[in-house]
Formats: sequence, C-alpha cells, structure tokens
Amino acid sequence: MKGARAKSPARRAPVGSPAGVRGPKPPGGAPDLRVRIGSLELENPVLSASGTFGYAFEFQQHLDLNRLGAIVVKTVTLKPRPGNPPQRIVETPAGMLNSIGLQNVGIDRFIAEKLPALRRLRPPLVVNIAAESAEEFCELAKRLSDQEGVRALELNISCPNVAGGLDFAIDPLLTSRVVGAVRRVTPLPLIPKLSPNVTDITTIARAAVEAGADALSMINTFIALAIDVRTRRPKIAMGTAGLSGPAIRPIAVRMVWQVARAVNVPVIGMGGIASVEDALEFLIAGATAVAVGTANFVNPGVLEQLVDGLGAFVTEQRLSSVRELIGSVQLPPRGQT
Repeated sequence: MKGARAKSPARRAPVGSPAGVRGPKPPGGAPDLRVRIGSLELENPVLSASGTFGYAFEFQQHLDLNRLGAIVVKTVTLKPRPGNPPQRIVETPAGMLNSIGLQNVGIDRFIAEKLPALRRLRPPLVVNIAAESAEEFCELAKRLSDQEGVRALELNISCPNVAGGLDFAIDPLLTSRVVGAVRRVTPLPLIPKLSPNVTDITTIARAAVEAGADALSMINTFIALAIDVRTRRPKIAMGTAGLSGPAIRPIAVRMVWQVARAVNVPVIGMGGIASVEDALEFLIAGATAVAVGTANFVNPGVLEQLVDGLGAFVTEQRLSSVRELIGSVQLPPRGQT
C-alpha cells in the first residue's frame, strides 16, 4: 500500500509507455493496443464510462464484453438509492442532460447479485463508488477490497446531481482528504473521477495524485440547465443536470491535455467520445485510455467498434503500438497561433 506521492513535475514522457507493459505481445500481426493503468494491464484502452453502462450485461446483446479494455460499472453506494424523480434525461443539441441521482442497488445487493457474474468476464472490473463522507468512502472501499474480481476503484467525487456530490471535487483539500483516507484502507488502484466544474482542474488533479491516486478519470459532466419556454420550468425535474455528449468534447480534450502535463499518472479521458477520431484526440492529448458514456445510448455497440477502429489506425499508421500516440500532440510554440 502506498503513501502520499511527491508533487509531480510537468509531464516528461507518455505514461503507459512500452516499458510499463508486461506480458506476451498480441498474436501474429495483431496491432498492439495494450496500455497500463496503475497495476492494471489492459488489452486495449477502451473502457465503459460509469453511469451509462449499467452492470454491463445490459449491453451483452450488442457487443462482446470480453473485448473491452476494462469494465466500469454504474456507481455503488452503501445503501440502495431510488434516484431522482423524472424527468431526468433530456436531449440537447449535440448532447444530453441527465440527473439520474446515482440510482443503484446498494453495496449488499451489488456483491450478492451483480458481482458473481461480473467477475467471470475477462476485462478488469473497476467499481465506481460514491459516498457522502470520507468514512463512507472508506467503508465501501474496504468491503470491495475483500471481493474477488474487483481490480480497481473509481472514486465518484464529482457527481453534480446529488446534494453535496461535488464537494470533494471542487476543493483540493477535500479531494486530498478523501483520496488519502481511502488510500490508507485499500491496496486496490484508486482512480478519482474529476469534475470540470472548477476554475483550475490541475490543482484538483495534483491534490488527488499527492494523496495517493494511481490514475485520474476525467471528466464528469458539466452543470447545465434547459428550460421549457412554454411552462417556464426546467426540463429536468431537479432543475439543473449534468451535460454530456459531443458538445463537451473539445473542453474535455483541453482539460485532459492540461492534467496529463501536470501529473505523472495515467489519465482516463472521457467526454463526448462517439468515434475513433474522438478517441484518438484524447489519446494524442495525453490520455492513456478512454471511456465512453453518452454514445452508448445512441450506438450500443460503439465500444467494440472503437477497439476495432483503434487497431486499424495503429496498423494504418504503421505504429509499433497504440502507446506511441499517447501525449503525441504537437502544439505551436507559445506566442504563435
């Protein structure tokens, strides 16, 4: 179990470089898509995003779940949550508003009913957890650390759709406290999920890494509001909601680029990914892996298509592995446009 990290310098080399990946190479002439997230060795950099993929088996008729790099399931809390009242999903131009409210079966039923089937899948299982206090986060982490098949924890410190859900992600001191507390009770890789609803996301990222985060997942949704002009009421029952989808992608890419240069742990990039080109943008900006959320509603087979597309791109570009792309963006010198 590791302690706090020293402050990371500016990014020097792509995290997840070839030296960080062990094990046999892909068979024959198959493209090498392997990446590393902390102690997790993934066959490819394509993950499901928590909150949009259920408990995975809801999508098994649309794609081969075993082809994913890792599976991230919907948020688990200590007690079951019914979620927010409807209307809680609204389509917007180039995006979607959602205010689900972390509806889930709770930790007891997750372990008893969901985990047995999930642990039989080949990809590493990442469980997303949310809580109202550091103590609750620690309790969830301790219980899941004892469960076979759970390979990492994604800390949902940035949900904008529940009371207090953003508190841990907008204050670097609170971020440090909750990540540090969980770090002390579990040996599993910790992946805090960061909020874009901050002034400087690199400050939060550094705080998380210094407290013991093994990787960072970013970004969560933007707080947004849509109004029915005839009723003059919000279209979402709770008022504000989280904006996701292609509309936020350029901002998400910028934030991933900023954080990847500021810390020396892998970044899992997400926010509006719907195509191979979208995924490549995040990798080139500095992400080691990508997670797909809203696009699953439009195209339930998109994750497997991204795996195939990334492989085709690596082959077409004659790259030795997908890792050559990580952080390879070429920006003009400062002062030039």
